[in-house]
Amino acid sequence: MPTVRGVRVRPDLLYLASGWSALVTDVRGRITGADPQGFYARNTRVLRAERLTIDGREPVPFSTATVQGHAQVSYAELGDGEPLSSRAAYLTVERFVGAGLRTRLTVTSYADAPLTLRLGIGLTADFADTAEAETGHRVQHGEVGTVWDADRRELRLTYLRNDLNRAVAVRLVTDVPVRYAAGAVDCDLRLAPGGRGQVEILVEPVFDGERLPAPPATFADRDTAARADGADSRAAAARARLAGEFARLSSSNVDVTAAWRCAVDDLAVLPLGEPAGPAAPMAGLPLYQEIFGRDTMTASWQALLAGPTPLADSLRLIAEHVGRRVDDWHDEEPGKPLHEARQGPLSVLGIDPFRAYYGDWSTGPDFLVFLGQYYAWTGDRDLLRELLPTARRVLDWLDRYADLDGDGFLEYHRRSRAGLKNQGWKDSDTAIVDEYGQVVANPIASSELQGYWYAALRHAAGVFAATGHPGVAARLHTRAARLARRFHDAYWLPELGCYAMALGPDGRPVRSVNSNDGHLLATGIVPPRHARSVADRLLAPDMFSGWGVRTLSAAHPAYNPFSYHRGSVWPVEAGTIGLGLARYGCWEHLHRLAEGMFAAAALFAEHRLPEALGGLPRDAEHPHPGIYPNSCSPQAWSASAVVALVHALLALRPVASLRTLLVDPHLPEWLPDLALEGVRVGDRTVDLTVRRRSDGRTTVRATGDRIAVIRRPTRRAAATGRRRGRS
Repeated sequence: MPTVRGVRVRPDLLYLASGWSALVTDVRGRITGADPQGFYARNTRVLRAERLTIDGREPVPFSTATVQGHAQVSYAELGDGEPLSSRAAYLTVERFVGAGLRTRLTVTSYADAPLTLRLGIGLTADFADTAEAETGHRVQHGEVGTVWDADRRELRLTYLRNDLNRAVAVRLVTDVPVRYAAGAVDCDLRLAPGGRGQVEILVEPVFDGERLPAPPATFADRDTAARADGADSRAAAARARLAGEFARLSSSNVDVTAAWRCAVDDLAVLPLGEPAGPAAPMAGLPLYQEIFGRDTMTASWQALLAGPTPLADSLRLIAEHVGRRVDDWHDEEPGKPLHEARQGPLSVLGIDPFRAYYGDWSTGPDFLVFLGQYYAWTGDRDLLRELLPTARRVLDWLDRYADLDGDGFLEYHRRSRAGLKNQGWKDSDTAIVDEYGQVVANPIASSELQGYWYAALRHAAGVFAATGHPGVAARLHTRAARLARRFHDAYWLPELGCYAMALGPDGRPVRSVNSNDGHLLATGIVPPRHARSVADRLLAPDMFSGWGVRTLSAAHPAYNPFSYHRGSVWPVEAGTIGLGLARYGCWEHLHRLAEGMFAAAALFAEHRLPEALGGLPRDAEHPHPGIYPNSCSPQAWSASAVVALVHALLALRPVASLRTLLVDPHLPEWLPDLALEGVRVGDRTVDLTVRRRSDGRTTVRATGDRIAVIRRPTRRAAATGRRRGRS
């Protein structure tokens, strides 16, 4: 196959983010007015275009780079062949994203005579919702009023709607007089030989009378956190903390090393800065800069090997957003955790229900699973006690509302006319299809939800046992065992060697081969005697593209390699599936999956995996798999998948309360060594050095704080091995 490198998602755009704010520019750092470019605060585009001119001509950027995820630097020449040439002066454009936006323009002269240059800045706003800007289709409209305050050198753009109080103030900071006319400001910069002139543009959104300040002009998060206020300070402080806390990985395999570094860097720059959990990450850019229940928690769970802080904050954040009443428009029910919370005009105006939307069945079980996983890694009983009331409320919701017909399986439905039809892991409207390619009607009991429910019962049992409630724990364990038996009987398709995608509204199995089985392995609901059959089916040619596992079999009538859930490949699933394969000791399968995903990462600029790859096969006719057209990048749970795959290769199981780390590493030939520094287990850290010997066996050496590192296979892997030995 030909060598491919440097593939970019949305190759004509660059993204910066901090908390609830984002800047989208073209690849030269310009805000041209083309969708979806602009500066966004709280899912609202408050600056659509910014046109810079020097003596009436647009500078020509020749170098642009992102710095620390929330800042950008561009260098531009001023003349492009005119008398004022690049040898005479340069323009530096520095952008800093916080609650507001600060742009610092510096013109530096290298001429041998004084220069007088007129700097012009044209500004427009439209107050579009993020979703409107992404699609280019406006749903809500309003005029924009303009007021110029000469004394403050400030242009105020106000959205003229009675039902939405939003504006933006654009203030110039400079030592020279500033003029305004027809939506543009200008000033004259007088430069001595070797001198420079500087202007700062402060873009500060004003929402419901609250002015969101532009951040300081600094690239360092610690400085931003110290000098900013509110969410901006919290987000910057979280970024700085995570950058210093996350474990470090090195390997002679440069692609694995680079993928890990990019993944932890992305996870460190994506915190929303919410008060309840500052380090809880947004889901991804540009579409999911919001609280996103299952995505936020899943990314944090998959990243536990790198560090526990994001998961602690994600659990606290979701605990603050649990349903309190029955509200059909928002698909809300008492005890049901939040799915999405956006702050854009479409949501605030009630055009969509996503200001606080609860339409998801996986977030509830996930909360319980990840609370148990967090405890295993940290031994933090204080957080368990803090969140135990939420765990009870979630269990009550699952019992009262999530099992519609009382058959012991979770089945979802939609009540909101503008909500999501499908409310499991695959949540696009056409994701659940029968073997003929027809969309399955609701209610649907998708297979992965039963696995999550099984894992939730088991982990909730551990949480209640650790907090002094052994009777509750015993009952939950019994329910989990009963569910596992009933699930296999109802969903197993022996002639296909896999599980049904779901049970439809008639209770009959949906016989579509898909990726859900990887989630089932991860939860442990699959009997060991069937684990290898399930793994074989997941890695069969119609399911495994060579890069990753397709969401739907390529042999299915509804297969489309560039659909959202009917044939694309999701890195986040690779992380979960990898953990499932390791759980059952399916090492050959795991090695193929991990190799494909790290090879895919190597295709992309900075080794950054996008939200979803195309499902094209890895062969000579397809030098790369393609990308789902509207993929986010960076995406938190694509970054976390890299961490999860390393976790899977080492089969790590922490028992922080006993200061113990169980391991069973199996490295493939293409990954002869790994070194991890700063792995946190409880209040201690350990460094791990793992090597593959010439005979194929893997050794592990641990150094650091007093933690017992014990080599032992998982119980499921041992049972699967015994079954294989008897077959």
